[in-house]
Amino acid sequence: MPFECFYACEVADSVKVERALHDAFGDHRINPKREFFRLNPDRAVAILELVALKDAAPCTEIAEDQVELDALHREQSRREQFRFSMVDVPVGATLTFSKDDTITAKVIDDKRIEFEGNITSTSAAATKLLHRRGWTLRAAQGPLYWMYDGETLAERRMRMEDGADSD
Repeated sequence: MPFECFYACEVADSVKVERALHDAFGDHRINPKREFFRLNPDRAVAILELVALKDAAPCTEIAEDQVELDALHREQSRREQFRFSMVDVPVGATLTFSKDDTITAKVIDDKRIEFEGNITSTSAAATKLLHRRGWTLRAAQGPLYWMYDGETLAERRMRMEDGADSD
């Protein structure tokens, strides 16, 4: 299954770090036979940054070929399109960029934000900010990079969807 690499780093003892990550996030594993977890990537990054010797995060999308890249984008678009109402974020709320909390945006309706004086999507604004940091990816998933009330919009969505499943 194609995937988006959110962060990568070099560590001194990769086996030990991988074991610790599996212990910490094992209950978020999608399939016990695969190395994929359903969680906010910032949680894993917070741990990895403690043991990182060198940041090795890619600044572009990783795919073997165009077929894999197309599959990645198809997979990303399968979920219902993000709306602020699905995660109880009110119009007028202030969002912060997860990589720099001095950067903010204002929610103006159920799908759009005001960022740097322009009406745009969270994805377009995140892509713009990541490009400023030297990333060359074609598009970023906005909910991974914008925060409300101490959590990313993606984490908030996962939490609320998981809560709905247990009702």
